[in-house]
Amino acid sequence: MFATLSDRLADTFKNLRGKGRLSEADIDATAREIRIALLEADVALPVVKEFVGAVKERARGEEVSGALNPAQQVVKIVNEELVAILGGETRRLRYAKTGPTVIMLAGLQGAGKTTLAAKLALWLKEQGKSPLLVAADLQRPNAVNQLQVNGERAGVPVFAPEPGNRQGIEHGGDPVGVARASLEEATRKLYDVVIVDTAGRLGVDAEMMQQAADIRDAVQPDEVLFVVDAMIGQDAVVTAQAFLDGVGYDGVVLTKLDGDARGGAALSIASLTGKPVMFASAGEKLTDFDLFHPDRMASRILDMGDVMTLIEQAEKTFDADQAAKAAAKLTGQGGEFTLDDFLEQMQQVRKLGSMSKIMGMLPGMGQFREQLENFDEREIDRIQAVIQSMTPAERANPKIIDGSRRARIARGSGRQVSEVNQLVDRFFEARKMMMSLAKGGGIPGMPGMPGLPGAGKRGKTKPAPKKGKGGKRVSGNPAKAAQQAAAAKQKAQAAPANPFGTPEGEELDYEKAAAALNLPKDFSKFLK
Repeated sequence: MFATLSDRLADTFKNLRGKGRLSEADIDATAREIRIALLEADVALPVVKEFVGAVKERARGEEVSGALNPAQQVVKIVNEELVAILGGETRRLRYAKTGPTVIMLAGLQGAGKTTLAAKLALWLKEQGKSPLLVAADLQRPNAVNQLQVNGERAGVPVFAPEPGNRQGIEHGGDPVGVARASLEEATRKLYDVVIVDTAGRLGVDAEMMQQAADIRDAVQPDEVLFVVDAMIGQDAVVTAQAFLDGVGYDGVVLTKLDGDARGGAALSIASLTGKPVMFASAGEKLTDFDLFHPDRMASRILDMGDVMTLIEQAEKTFDADQAAKAAAKLTGQGGEFTLDDFLEQMQQVRKLGSMSKIMGMLPGMGQFREQLENFDEREIDRIQAVIQSMTPAERANPKIIDGSRRARIARGSGRQVSEVNQLVDRFFEARKMMMSLAKGGGIPGMPGMPGLPGAGKRGKTKPAPKKGKGGKRVSGNPAKAAQQAAAAKQKAQAAPANPFGTPEGEELDYEKAAAALNLPKDFSKFLK
């Protein structure tokens, strides 16, 4: 969603690289480019003015003029100001001290409230809560049925005493009464969180506002969340302000963050309404939902990645025992790393989501955005088909896969023999690299980096001469090295095998040896 904004900001910061100090003209030019980038991203004009003004003021201050790298300091300032307009700190849910916690969802029709209600319920369930979904949207056709289907997918019960509007047949209903009755249901069946899905409209109108206000007054929610489609641009700010005046809410939930819109809503709502963005939904799956972290979002916009989110997702998805076994095999302590292990690791990575989404969370991947967008996710399926077409013996020991076996595997997986060859070759290379990394040896064939295992000095430094068994330096010239080896062998044969000069197998006469040292006559008293 923030691709255009990220690219414009990246181009702006490139112009600052290599400058020992920033002139007034540099700061003005940078501020101008940032202003254009934000306006193109559909950020509200008041927010743009405030943001650019803060960046210019700080850029002219001592923190930049006294910095060793002014360009990096400007990036740091922009990052901090982005975090500020996105809401500052992460805002978490408030839970009721007694009785069930009530969360009410409000927003326009089409913003994704019903689907988001199920996502929130699943998220709360994973947090150890016992949620109850309430179908209080009785106007939209099949809204009740949709919530029941989503609740079943999430494994969360749905309270739906009234059918609502089904297939154009209007059923009279009382959404306020349904919301009120849900509290009694939650208390009776010991649900600790109640999520009320309310009706929306295609536009802001008095009737919708009044109904939402009546439900709010009836259930006295602990949290009112305004659900907004992040793709509607400037209209998101207008709608957010209208709901704030008509109903009031405590936080914002952004949906459809995986869309191709310019994302100005996310950068405008928190700053203009004063209400924090609490959650973000970035996909169609029920698991594509999480807390909104302003600092992580700012980091993504500036192409610094979002490694913390990636780590958290990996911790939730990966099997710790399988990962430990694979790590032991890579260090040589648990057998050999096989194609079966490789397939298991690949399947676990797939649980994180699409490869383009995972790679997009790594720092500096913005420059490869086009390649990531064009990445064929089916390539992983093809690799899996090839591996699963092998026998258990072949997966355990890929070295036995000869020409005839490769032809058979290719026929079984519906791929070309060349693809089987590439997979086997890439597996051996990947295993070698992973084993080297696991043992702290760095990546084979790549120069070391300071501060890392196996690191060397940067630059073209002269390699240290090799040492032989005796610790002596060996020439890099093969002919000269052979001469040195022959001379060393001849010397070793001529020299006595015993360091005391006695032939092998004979005992040393210590008294005779002591006499040969010609020590002073009275030296013996020091040996007592």
